[in-house]
Amino acid sequence: MLRMRVALLMALTMFGAAACSKGGGGAALTADDMDLGNAQAKVTVVEYASVGCPVCAKWQREVWPAFKAKYVDTNKVHYVFREMLVGQGPEIAVASAGFLVARCAGKDKYFAVTDAIFNSQEQAFQAPRETLLDVAKSVGMTEDAFNKCTNDDKAMQALNDRVEKHSRDDHVNSTPTFVINGKSLEPGYHTLDEIDAAIKAAGG
Repeated sequence: MLRMRVALLMALTMFGAAACSKGGGGAALTADDMDLGNAQAKVTVVEYASVGCPVCAKWQREVWPAFKAKYVDTNKVHYVFREMLVGQGPEIAVASAGFLVARCAGKDKYFAVTDAIFNSQEQAFQAPRETLLDVAKSVGMTEDAFNKCTNDDKAMQALNDRVEKHSRDDHVNSTPTFVINGKSLEPGYHTLDEIDAAIKAAGG
């Protein structure tokens, strides 16, 4: 099993909990955010998600490729990804270790790591260390680097701090949550058609 020191945040332990009232999610980019696309685009789509969230993984497999091709690759949308930790023990453990590996891989490989974890999420729940190590090796990390990365207390605290900030300041406690030009959609899975409509309403 992964040796992870996970601080369970009280506000984030119930997977699928309703989002906090008036939609949060600021669009202003922070130094900790991971993003793709044109930062000057008229529309910014912020996704709060967890690589340990099954609904997030479903969206990633079924909607993300078409969304990325239509909006991100064409520079019509600035896409911002913000890390969350929700769910039960295995979901949080996989997400915590997965996000640490993604950060250790570097910004240019961050989304390659998260994509790989989303796509192998079921295996990760069954064999977390082996699955995440395979992902890490696929982007050039050694096993020693993986071990150091996933046992980095400072990095784990920084992740928890980011998650707590998103919950407290952005009023997000359910994944996935999408915020389009500052307006939150109802938390949960959204089809491409639903996101199309929200982007159009935002001026995109």
